[in-house]
Amino acid sequence: MPAAAKGQMKIAMPDAGEVSALWSRPENARWLLVLAHGAGAGMRHPFLEKLTAELAAVGIANFRYQFPYMEQRRRAPDSPPVLKSTVRAAVRAARETAPDLAILAGGKSMGGRMTSQAASENPPEFENVRGLAFFGFPLHPPGKPGIQRAEHLAHVKIPMLFLQGTRDQFADLNLLRPVCSKLGALATLHVIETADHSFHVLKSSGKTDAEVIRELAQRVRAWAETIS
Repeated sequence: MPAAAKGQMKIAMPDAGEVSALWSRPENARWLLVLAHGAGAGMRHPFLEKLTAELAAVGIANFRYQFPYMEQRRRAPDSPPVLKSTVRAAVRAARETAPDLAILAGGKSMGGRMTSQAASENPPEFENVRGLAFFGFPLHPPGKPGIQRAEHLAHVKIPMLFLQGTRDQFADLNLLRPVCSKLGALATLHVIETADHSFHVLKSSGKTDAEVIRELAQRVRAWAETIS
């Protein structure tokens, strides 16, 4: 991956054909974030497009990719083993594409959770991953509060950044805060007032959605500085 460049590629999957990937690297890149999409939208979703632009502005390259079901235009997400296998393949491909950059991994909603599940199994692909960034970690389904989805996080051995809104129906902060506290120094929680699961904010916040996305990128950069 040369400096100040972008491109696209295919990632070969053991049992699911190929999936598409997009990468972009600013000239001043120090890190590469392997970024998975959420359950209902692919890697070209406007949120991810805007987020990766802001990440580039703070020196973070990105490597986005599709899960097989999205690549094949199916509605239902793949099984967890297939999703985790895709995460591992993407991390491996990203490292081969930019071997000189520090690797971070994560994703939006389900993509972040599948990344953390993959990391919790300590596969060889994650040996040099510096940390995980979650853009709206889906702790529980809306209206069904619980922490079962966080149980695997105790097996993650690298730093984790949770970026969450106070109106996120997928993560009651009264439940997420104790989860992060239990993870100790490995977990950092950054809360955005009035933001929902899509990081839309109310006018009363005094911020625009664009400013929030910029804040997300800047927060990832500040966190990356502390773990590199």
